Amino acid sequence: MLEGCVQWPADAAARYRAKGYWKGETLGAHLRRWTAERPDSVAVIAGEEQLTYRDLDRHADSLAMSLGRLGLHDRDRILVQLTNSPQFFPLIFACFRTGVIPIMTLPAHRESEMAHFASLSGALAYVVPGSGRFDYVALARTVCQRVSSIQRVIVDDEYTSELSLPRLANAGTVEPIKDLGKPDDVALFLLSGGTTGFPKLIPRTHDDYSYNFRRSSEIAGFDENTRYLAVLPISHNFPLGSPGALGVFERGGTVVLANDPSPESALKLIERHRITHTSVVPTIALRWIEFAERRGASLSTLHVLQVGGARLAEEVARKVRPVLGCRLQQVFGMAEGLLNFTRIEDDEETIVSTQGLPMCPDDELRFADENGVDVAAGSPGELLVRGPYTIRGYYRAAEHNARAFTPDGFYRSGDVVRRLPPGHLVVEGRAKDMINRAGEKISAEDVENHLLAHPRIRDAAVVAMPDREFGERPCAFIITNDGAPLDLPEIVAFLSTRQIAKFMYPERIEIVDAFPLTSVGKVDKKSLRQIIAAKLSLDRQQPKVN
Repeated sequence: MLEGCVQWPADAAARYRAKGYWKGETLGAHLRRWTAERPDSVAVIAGEEQLTYRDLDRHADSLAMSLGRLGLHDRDRILVQLTNSPQFFPLIFACFRTGVIPIMTLPAHRESEMAHFASLSGALAYVVPGSGRFDYVALARTVCQRVSSIQRVIVDDEYTSELSLPRLANAGTVEPIKDLGKPDDVALFLLSGGTTGFPKLIPRTHDDYSYNFRRSSEIAGFDENTRYLAVLPISHNFPLGSPGALGVFERGGTVVLANDPSPESALKLIERHRITHTSVVPTIALRWIEFAERRGASLSTLHVLQVGGARLAEEVARKVRPVLGCRLQQVFGMAEGLLNFTRIEDDEETIVSTQGLPMCPDDELRFADENGVDVAAGSPGELLVRGPYTIRGYYRAAEHNARAFTPDGFYRSGDVVRRLPPGHLVVEGRAKDMINRAGEKISAEDVENHLLAHPRIRDAAVVAMPDREFGERPCAFIITNDGAPLDLPEIVAFLSTRQIAKFMYPERIEIVDAFPLTSVGKVDKKSLRQIIAAKLSLDRQQPKVN
């Protein structure tokens, strides 16, 4: 395995192979098999463009040849920061076939995060969109100046003066290339929620990620008639492989790509393409429901709406079937591995009130108190997990791994969960210092470090404040050097110079003289969360003045 990664113990790996979880097939070989089974079926639709499985396979081979000519080979790393583009899939399958490892970054990331990923991974190339709401080419050039390992910038634009991703994918007829990937080696890097500092790199192997989307696509009910709308950023684990696009390909269906999750846009695509399945975060689900209630919109073709990334409020969950007319499937999982799904055959009460059952019989779950001791059955505790598709460590993060994993290999999820007698899980909250804004995980510590660089801020504590639409939003409690007021626009203007993703910006600030402290002298964030929740409740109770 790649240096800097943590392997599964030999006995566990042997058991997972013996039970058929790990098939010994690379992700590049998967595409070859899918193409042989259904060469002329449509695999991807993006706007007016369509790719059959044969097209996808051919473009992946062409790109694989191009990567080799550019000097990218087995175990080299490449930053992938694409929107939901049809070129995304040929690129990642080209990587899978050559052994090049794609790092799945997000369109929202900016210089600070991208330079960190490049430096940590030693990435040799950087792939960016050619257009969008942001100048990604300029961003790539800036990151290249900061991180000397990056030798190539590839742009998803046919007419760019830089290396063109579409032109590389259509470089000419090629023979099927030899698959250089290895089933037990790293296929791709996903990103952690970033509970402390920058997000960590999550190494997913061909073997474990294949099981990830094979089994989850079965639970989701995907088949050759599935038409899946990908409205979340495709580099996210949820729309990529849980079961996501890869799960659709495994079952022979079609993926429709979209970059706008607004109900005005997405619901038109659902009707136009007769979408049967899609996956969203709770804030998007809520917007679709509110839109449908106002407009009387019908989603007659949609069979299943998967909702995950953050806990779905029960009051919203209960509206999915009567308002949208489709089945809800709650998904609770993590890019590190473990996936839980409510089952299609579950009764309605179970679907709306729980976050599902573990996907695999060999998912080992524990529920522990703050000291790591297992709690009584049915009591809430931090969820600890290990299994055939849950990693044993982050990439090049030995110190963090010692905290994030138990000595016997259980991953400390940071989620406070209880298990009901039938086995379904109910998520109660977070143990870690993280803010979950519409599925985007924000490290409070990271935001605090940026705030502390402001010349007028002496100390800062960032906590989650509850929000009906987004689940949580970041609120910053701030102690200034001079005690004078400091307003939110000034904070936003300052953070815009720090080159961090906008979803990390605090959306409310509270200027205080001191922070409440715990008995051991640490900032009492539980009290801060209670303070802001009480203020928000009071704000809602205040009479509105016309």
